[in-house]
Amino acid sequence: MNRFAPKSLIALAVAGLLGACAIGPDYRRPDLPLPAAYKEAGDWQPAQPDDALDRGSWWSLFEDPALDALASQVVVSNQNVAAAQAAYAQARATVREQRASLFPSIDLSGGVTRSGSRSSGTTVVNTGGTSVTTGSSRIRTTYQASIGASWEPDVWGRLRRTVESANANLQASAADLASATLSAQGELVTNYLSLRETDAEIALLEKTVAGYERAATIASNRYQVGVAPRSDMLGAQSQLYSTQAELEGLQRTRAQLEHAIAVLLGKAPADFSLAPADWTGVVPQVPAGVPSTLLQRRPDIAAAERAVAAANANIGVEQSAWFPSLSLRASYGTAASTLHDLFDASALVWSLGASAAETLLDFGGRSARIAGARASYEQAVANYRQTTLAAFQDVEDQLSATQVLARQYALREQASAIADENEQVMLNQYRAGTVAFSDVITAQASALSARRALVQAALDRQTTAVALIQALGGGWQAPPSP
Repeated sequence: MNRFAPKSLIALAVAGLLGACAIGPDYRRPDLPLPAAYKEAGDWQPAQPDDALDRGSWWSLFEDPALDALASQVVVSNQNVAAAQAAYAQARATVREQRASLFPSIDLSGGVTRSGSRSSGTTVVNTGGTSVTTGSSRIRTTYQASIGASWEPDVWGRLRRTVESANANLQASAADLASATLSAQGELVTNYLSLRETDAEIALLEKTVAGYERAATIASNRYQVGVAPRSDMLGAQSQLYSTQAELEGLQRTRAQLEHAIAVLLGKAPADFSLAPADWTGVVPQVPAGVPSTLLQRRPDIAAAERAVAAANANIGVEQSAWFPSLSLRASYGTAASTLHDLFDASALVWSLGASAAETLLDFGGRSARIAGARASYEQAVANYRQTTLAAFQDVEDQLSATQVLARQYALREQASAIADENEQVMLNQYRAGTVAFSDVITAQASALSARRALVQAALDRQTTAVALIQALGGGWQAPPSP
């Protein structure tokens, strides 16, 4: 019987593996209502880019070398990205841990035990009438060494479903990492463009302040010679001081943007500075592609879809609790009273064993866990669909904004040109004494407002392009999300 025991256990294990099946539903990606095209795309057909851009360098479309140098540091230095990278590494370790459970675990043990005992004594009466109790003690040393293995065959697929869930979570973590990277890069690019727009506004106001100083000088001179009322001089000075105050406010805005960029780069604001520079104002043309490609490009959609796959696998894990669990054990070793005899053939011992366990009654506990797993799956499906719908909305919003802002910018250009011309006309008429200085102040304020609105409109177009690139998943030629 002992001779056939190992063969019987091996045959049982092989039969169990051959008949093994993964309990639970196989994963199928939920259906989504995909439109054939974006509603707001219309007949808009922007030019195709000449260079092949991936998610790592889409910001180079803005043609700013300083921006290229900063954005490339986000992956290395940004702490939110670093946290996402650590979470991804943790998910990879979890997958390795779950895969290890598919294989036997082997352990090696050895030890030495020293024990003693004392036998009961006997009483002896001496000739002198005294009694003496005698006894004996025994000390024994035992050496042992063994190697053993235990294995839980995945007959019902519980472990495989667990590994499947861990793999899906790993892929979701990879998508979360891509999403965190894209978000940090988008925020840095937006802040950088806003800072350069602020530089442009500062330069504009500095030029305007210089013009207002000349106008105030003219008004003051005319008042001094008695050809203009004192109100002209006061009005010019008030306008000058108000504009200087706005200039100081822009300096504050620039400092805050510079601090934000430093934090995005993982640096203390005191250790980072960005010198003023010219603003390119380049607005890249971004092809939108087709809606179906969005599912492969948006990392947040990929993460939501992988969460559905993990929840689906968890249903199988919970359903496997209805079936008995099987475990196999084996050990081989030696035991002897002396170290010399430890490896003698007569000291060899071995054992094989198998056990099975099944829960007969748990008063609905397993059914409740399965119901909870199914509800979690339905929740993940709803989140996936909602994430996809929100992504479509995001793209549609940015496409609409791109077209509207392009038309708006053209109108702002015309308004600014006309306001500049009107300002010069009013200033010339004031010098000729044909209009009051209040008319000049009104024209100057209108011209400044039109110039600033034009600069801000250019920034709106750039930041909308950033938002559209992010909505498309980080670039139209980016590799698919995992």
